[in-house]
Amino acid sequence: MILLNYLHPPSSYTAMVHCMKTILTTVLVTGLFLSACKKQDDESGAKGKEEFAMAASESDATAEGVFDDVFNNVMGVSPEVGIGGTGVFGRMDVSGARIDGVDSTPCYTVAIKQLNNTTRFPLQITIDFGTGCTARDGRTRKGKITVVYTGSLVISGNSATTIFDNYYLDNIKVEGTHKLTNTGTLDKKSYTTQVINAKLSQSNGDYIQWNSQKTVTQVEGGSTPLIGLDDAYNVTGNAGGSVQLNGKYFQWSTAITAPLLKRFSCPWIAKGTISLSKGSDAVAVLDYGSGTCDNKVVFTVNGSIHEITLH
Repeated sequence: MILLNYLHPPSSYTAMVHCMKTILTTVLVTGLFLSACKKQDDESGAKGKEEFAMAASESDATAEGVFDDVFNNVMGVSPEVGIGGTGVFGRMDVSGARIDGVDSTPCYTVAIKQLNNTTRFPLQITIDFGTGCTARDGRTRKGKITVVYTGSLVISGNSATTIFDNYYLDNIKVEGTHKLTNTGTLDKKSYTTQVINAKLSQSNGDYIQWNSQKTVTQVEGGSTPLIGLDDAYNVTGNAGGSVQLNGKYFQWSTAITAPLLKRFSCPWIAKGTISLSKGSDAVAVLDYGSGTCDNKVVFTVNGSIHEITLH
Protein backbone atom coordinates (compact mmCIF):
# COMPACT_ATOMS: atom_id res chain seq x y z
CA MET A 1 0.00 0.00 0.00
CA ILE A 2 2.86 2.32 0.82
CA LEU A 3 4.55 1.35 -2.44
CA LEU A 4 1.35 1.97 -4.36
CA ASN A 5 0.97 5.35 -2.70
CA TYR A 6 4.54 6.17 -3.63
CA LEU A 7 4.00 5.18 -7.22
CA HIS A 8 0.58 6.74 -7.35
CA PRO A 9 0.56 9.47 -4.70
CA PRO A 10 -2.77 10.85 -3.60
CA SER A 11 -4.06 14.01 -5.28
CA SER A 12 -3.20 16.15 -2.25
CA TYR A 13 0.42 15.07 -2.48
CA THR A 14 0.49 15.72 -6.22
CA ALA A 15 -0.96 19.16 -5.65
CA MET A 16 1.68 19.90 -3.04
CA VAL A 17 4.52 18.80 -5.37
CA HIS A 18 3.00 20.88 -8.19
CA CYS A 19 2.82 23.85 -5.86
CA MET A 20 6.45 23.43 -4.82
CA LYS A 21 7.51 23.15 -8.46
CA THR A 22 5.58 26.30 -9.25
CA ILE A 23 7.24 28.16 -6.38
CA LEU A 24 10.69 26.93 -7.38
CA THR A 25 10.08 27.84 -11.03
CA THR A 26 8.86 31.28 -10.00
CA VAL A 27 11.94 31.81 -7.83
CA LEU A 28 14.23 30.62 -10.61
CA VAL A 29 12.60 32.81 -13.27
CA THR A 30 12.56 35.79 -10.92
CA GLY A 31 16.23 35.27 -10.16
CA LEU A 32 17.11 35.07 -13.83
CA PHE A 33 15.04 38.18 -14.52
CA LEU A 34 16.75 40.11 -11.75
CA SER A 35 20.13 38.88 -12.94
CA ALA A 36 19.37 40.03 -16.48
CA CYS A 37 18.18 43.38 -15.19
CA LYS A 38 21.35 43.79 -13.18
CA LYS A 39 23.49 42.99 -16.20
CA GLN A 40 21.60 45.50 -18.29
CA ASP A 41 21.92 48.11 -15.54
CA ASP A 42 25.67 47.51 -15.41
CA GLU A 43 25.97 47.92 -19.19
CA SER A 44 24.04 51.14 -19.13
CA GLY A 45 25.87 52.56 -16.12
CA ALA A 46 28.60 55.17 -16.19
CA LYS A 47 31.44 52.70 -16.78
CA GLY A 48 29.50 50.83 -19.47
CA LYS A 49 28.62 54.05 -21.28
CA GLU A 50 32.24 55.18 -21.28
CA GLU A 51 33.43 51.84 -22.64
CA PHE A 52 30.75 51.93 -25.35
CA ALA A 53 31.46 55.57 -26.20
CA MET A 54 35.21 54.98 -26.44
CA ALA A 55 34.85 51.97 -28.75
CA ALA A 56 32.16 53.55 -30.93
CA SER A 57 33.83 56.98 -31.10
CA GLU A 58 37.22 55.62 -32.14
CA SER A 59 35.62 53.28 -34.66
CA ASP A 60 33.40 55.94 -36.23
CA ALA A 61 36.27 58.44 -36.42
CA THR A 62 38.53 55.77 -37.95
CA ALA A 63 35.96 54.90 -40.61
CA GLU A 64 35.36 58.58 -41.35
CA GLY A 65 39.10 59.10 -41.82
CA VAL A 66 39.55 56.07 -44.07
CA PHE A 67 36.80 57.09 -46.48
CA ASP A 68 37.74 60.76 -46.39
CA ASP A 69 41.09 59.59 -47.72
CA VAL A 70 39.28 57.68 -50.47
CA PHE A 71 37.33 60.86 -51.33
CA ASN A 72 40.55 62.87 -51.67
CA ASN A 73 42.20 60.26 -53.90
CA VAL A 74 39.13 59.83 -56.14
CA MET A 75 38.92 63.59 -56.64
CA GLY A 76 42.68 63.99 -57.00
CA VAL A 77 43.53 61.57 -59.80
CA SER A 78 43.50 64.21 -62.54
CA PRO A 79 41.62 67.32 -63.69
CA GLU A 80 39.93 65.14 -66.33
CA VAL A 81 37.99 63.09 -63.78
CA GLY A 82 38.08 65.35 -60.71
CA ILE A 83 39.88 68.48 -59.58
CA GLY A 84 43.32 66.87 -59.53
CA GLY A 85 46.14 67.44 -57.07
CA THR A 86 44.55 66.12 -53.88
CA GLY A 87 45.24 63.07 -51.74
CA VAL A 88 48.31 61.12 -52.81
CA PHE A 89 48.34 63.08 -56.07
CA GLY A 90 49.91 66.12 -54.43
CA ARG A 91 48.76 69.71 -54.16
CA MET A 92 48.35 72.67 -56.48
CA ASP A 93 49.58 76.18 -55.86
CA VAL A 94 47.48 79.32 -56.31
CA SER A 95 48.34 79.50 -60.03
CA GLY A 96 46.94 76.02 -60.60
CA ALA A 97 50.33 74.46 -61.35
CA ARG A 98 51.20 71.17 -59.70
CA ILE A 99 53.84 71.41 -57.01
CA ASP A 100 55.49 68.86 -54.75
CA GLY A 101 52.75 67.57 -52.55
CA VAL A 102 51.95 64.46 -50.62
CA ASP A 103 53.91 62.35 -53.11
CA SER A 104 56.78 64.21 -54.75
CA THR A 105 58.07 60.78 -55.85
CA PRO A 106 55.00 58.60 -56.51
CA CYS A 107 55.30 54.95 -55.48
CA TYR A 108 52.04 53.88 -57.12
CA THR A 109 50.88 53.27 -60.66
CA VAL A 110 47.71 54.49 -62.36
CA ALA A 111 46.02 52.41 -65.07
CA ILE A 112 43.26 53.95 -67.21
CA LYS A 113 40.74 51.84 -69.11
CA GLN A 114 38.07 53.20 -71.42
CA LEU A 115 34.96 51.04 -70.93
CA ASN A 116 33.20 52.20 -74.09
CA ASN A 117 34.94 52.15 -77.46
CA THR A 118 33.04 55.16 -78.78
CA THR A 119 32.99 57.49 -75.75
CA ARG A 120 35.64 58.56 -73.25
CA PHE A 121 33.36 57.79 -70.30
CA PRO A 122 32.67 55.66 -68.39
CA LEU A 123 36.32 55.53 -67.46
CA GLN A 124 37.90 52.99 -65.13
CA ILE A 125 40.96 54.05 -63.19
CA THR A 126 42.94 51.66 -61.01
CA ILE A 127 45.44 53.01 -58.51
CA ASP A 128 47.89 50.27 -57.59
CA PHE A 129 49.95 50.84 -54.45
CA GLY A 130 51.70 47.50 -54.81
CA THR A 131 52.99 45.76 -51.69
CA GLY A 132 53.46 49.03 -49.81
CA CYS A 133 53.63 52.68 -50.72
CA THR A 134 54.40 55.23 -47.99
CA ALA A 135 53.43 58.76 -48.99
CA ARG A 136 54.76 62.02 -47.58
CA ASP A 137 51.66 62.20 -45.39
CA GLY A 138 53.26 59.32 -43.46
CA ARG A 139 50.54 56.83 -44.34
CA THR A 140 51.26 53.51 -46.03
CA ARG A 141 48.85 52.17 -48.63
CA LYS A 142 48.99 48.84 -50.42
CA GLY A 143 46.77 46.92 -52.80
CA LYS A 144 44.47 48.50 -55.35
CA ILE A 145 41.49 50.78 -55.52
CA THR A 146 39.44 50.79 -58.73
CA VAL A 147 37.20 53.73 -59.58
CA VAL A 148 34.63 53.92 -62.37
CA TYR A 149 33.76 57.50 -63.36
CA THR A 150 30.56 58.15 -65.30
CA GLY A 151 32.00 61.54 -66.26
CA SER A 152 34.05 64.38 -64.84
CA LEU A 153 33.18 64.96 -61.20
CA VAL A 154 33.18 68.72 -61.71
CA ILE A 155 29.92 68.31 -63.67
CA SER A 156 26.67 67.87 -61.75
CA GLY A 157 25.10 64.43 -62.04
CA ASN A 158 28.32 62.53 -62.63
CA SER A 159 29.52 59.96 -60.12
CA ALA A 160 32.47 57.76 -59.22
CA THR A 161 32.13 54.32 -57.65
CA THR A 162 35.14 52.84 -55.87
CA ILE A 163 35.83 49.24 -54.89
CA PHE A 164 38.87 47.76 -53.17
CA ASP A 165 41.18 44.88 -54.05
CA ASN A 166 43.19 43.68 -51.06
CA TYR A 167 43.59 47.36 -50.17
CA TYR A 168 45.13 48.54 -46.90
CA LEU A 169 45.46 51.99 -45.38
CA ASP A 170 48.26 51.55 -42.86
CA ASN A 171 47.26 48.35 -41.02
CA ILE A 172 43.54 48.53 -41.87
CA LYS A 173 42.15 46.29 -44.60
CA VAL A 174 39.41 48.17 -46.44
CA GLU A 175 36.39 46.49 -48.05
CA GLY A 176 33.04 47.76 -49.29
CA THR A 177 31.86 50.33 -51.83
CA HIS A 178 32.31 54.11 -51.88
CA LYS A 179 30.14 56.21 -54.20
CA LEU A 180 30.71 59.91 -54.82
CA THR A 181 28.14 61.93 -56.81
CA ASN A 182 28.23 65.57 -57.86
CA THR A 183 24.92 67.06 -56.67
CA GLY A 184 26.01 70.68 -56.99
CA THR A 185 24.63 73.70 -58.83
CA LEU A 186 26.23 76.36 -61.00
CA ASP A 187 26.99 78.55 -57.99
CA LYS A 188 27.88 75.93 -55.39
CA LYS A 189 29.81 72.67 -55.36
CA SER A 190 28.06 69.86 -53.52
CA TYR A 191 28.58 66.11 -53.41
CA THR A 192 26.85 63.15 -51.83
CA THR A 193 29.02 60.36 -50.49
CA GLN A 194 27.76 56.89 -49.74
CA VAL A 195 29.72 54.17 -47.99
CA ILE A 196 27.99 50.83 -48.48
CA ASN A 197 28.68 47.71 -46.41
CA ALA A 198 32.20 48.72 -45.47
CA LYS A 199 34.40 46.45 -43.39
CA LEU A 200 37.66 47.67 -41.86
CA SER A 201 39.68 44.78 -40.47
CA GLN A 202 42.72 44.52 -38.22
CA SER A 203 45.18 41.61 -38.25
CA ASN A 204 44.15 40.62 -34.68
CA GLY A 205 40.58 39.87 -35.79
CA ASP A 206 39.01 43.14 -34.65
CA TYR A 207 36.87 44.82 -37.30
CA ILE A 208 34.50 47.73 -37.96
CA GLN A 209 31.39 47.51 -40.14
CA TRP A 210 30.11 50.87 -41.37
CA ASN A 211 27.49 52.50 -43.58
CA SER A 212 27.30 56.22 -44.19
CA GLN A 213 25.49 58.84 -46.24
CA LYS A 214 26.80 62.38 -46.20
CA THR A 215 26.39 65.63 -48.11
CA VAL A 216 29.58 67.59 -48.82
CA THR A 217 29.03 71.28 -49.64
CA GLN A 218 31.71 73.79 -50.59
CA VAL A 219 32.04 76.75 -48.22
CA GLU A 220 35.43 78.19 -49.31
CA GLY A 221 37.39 78.39 -52.57
CA GLY A 222 34.42 78.87 -54.88
CA SER A 223 35.99 81.87 -56.59
CA THR A 224 38.90 79.72 -57.83
CA PRO A 225 37.13 76.71 -59.39
CA LEU A 226 40.26 75.28 -61.01
CA ILE A 227 42.31 75.32 -57.82
CA GLY A 228 41.75 72.69 -55.16
CA LEU A 229 44.18 73.88 -52.51
CA ASP A 230 41.90 76.61 -51.14
CA ASP A 231 38.72 74.50 -51.15
CA ALA A 232 36.91 73.77 -47.89
CA TYR A 233 33.72 71.80 -47.44
CA ASN A 234 31.05 71.30 -44.81
CA VAL A 235 29.92 67.73 -44.27
CA THR A 236 26.45 66.83 -42.96
CA GLY A 237 24.58 63.53 -42.65
CA ASN A 238 24.59 60.34 -40.60
CA ALA A 239 26.17 56.94 -40.28
CA GLY A 240 25.85 53.68 -38.41
CA GLY A 241 28.19 50.89 -37.56
CA SER A 242 29.33 48.08 -35.35
CA VAL A 243 32.68 47.03 -34.00
CA GLN A 244 34.20 43.79 -32.77
CA LEU A 245 36.86 44.89 -30.30
CA ASN A 246 38.83 42.75 -27.85
CA GLY A 247 36.09 40.11 -27.78
CA LYS A 248 33.27 42.62 -27.30
CA TYR A 249 30.69 43.79 -29.81
CA PHE A 250 29.15 47.27 -29.97
CA GLN A 251 26.62 48.87 -32.32
CA TRP A 252 26.09 52.60 -32.72
CA SER A 253 24.67 55.34 -34.92
CA THR A 254 25.79 58.92 -35.46
CA ALA A 255 24.30 62.19 -36.63
CA ILE A 256 26.33 65.29 -37.48
CA THR A 257 25.03 68.05 -35.19
CA ALA A 258 27.43 70.80 -36.34
CA PRO A 259 28.85 70.51 -39.88
CA LEU A 260 32.26 68.89 -40.17
CA LEU A 261 34.79 71.18 -41.83
CA LYS A 262 37.10 69.47 -44.30
CA ARG A 263 39.84 71.35 -46.16
CA PHE A 264 41.60 69.78 -49.13
CA SER A 265 44.86 71.18 -47.75
CA CYS A 266 44.47 69.09 -44.56
CA PRO A 267 44.21 65.28 -44.29
CA TRP A 268 42.03 65.57 -41.16
CA ILE A 269 38.59 66.93 -40.38
CA ALA A 270 39.23 70.23 -38.62
CA LYS A 271 35.92 71.19 -37.04
CA GLY A 272 32.40 70.03 -36.18
CA THR A 273 30.47 67.78 -33.79
CA ILE A 274 28.77 64.41 -34.00
CA SER A 275 26.16 62.94 -31.67
CA LEU A 276 26.72 59.25 -30.96
CA SER A 277 23.83 57.00 -29.93
CA LYS A 278 23.21 53.48 -28.72
CA GLY A 279 19.78 52.56 -30.04
CA SER A 280 17.59 55.57 -29.34
CA ASP A 281 19.76 56.85 -26.48
CA ALA A 282 22.30 59.60 -27.08
CA VAL A 283 25.49 58.54 -25.30
CA ALA A 284 28.32 60.87 -26.32
CA VAL A 285 29.36 63.87 -28.40
CA LEU A 286 32.43 63.84 -30.66
CA ASP A 287 34.13 67.19 -31.20
CA TYR A 288 36.66 67.58 -34.04
CA GLY A 289 37.89 70.94 -32.74
CA SER A 290 37.66 74.60 -33.67
CA GLY A 291 39.35 74.54 -37.08
CA THR A 292 42.97 73.54 -36.46
CA CYS A 293 44.38 70.89 -38.80
CA ASP A 294 45.26 68.03 -36.45
CA ASN A 295 44.43 64.38 -35.84
CA LYS A 296 42.76 64.92 -32.46
CA VAL A 297 39.11 64.20 -31.66
CA VAL A 298 37.52 64.79 -28.26
CA PHE A 299 34.44 63.00 -27.03
CA THR A 300 32.36 63.73 -23.95
CA VAL A 301 30.35 61.12 -22.05
CA ASN A 302 28.86 61.41 -18.55
CA GLY A 303 30.56 64.80 -18.26
CA SER A 304 34.01 63.26 -18.75
CA ILE A 305 36.21 64.39 -21.63
CA HIS A 306 38.42 61.94 -23.53
CA GLU A 307 40.81 62.52 -26.44
CA ILE A 308 41.28 60.26 -29.46
CA THR A 309 44.34 60.34 -31.72
CA LEU A 310 43.52 59.37 -35.30
CA HIS A 311 45.99 57.23 -37.26
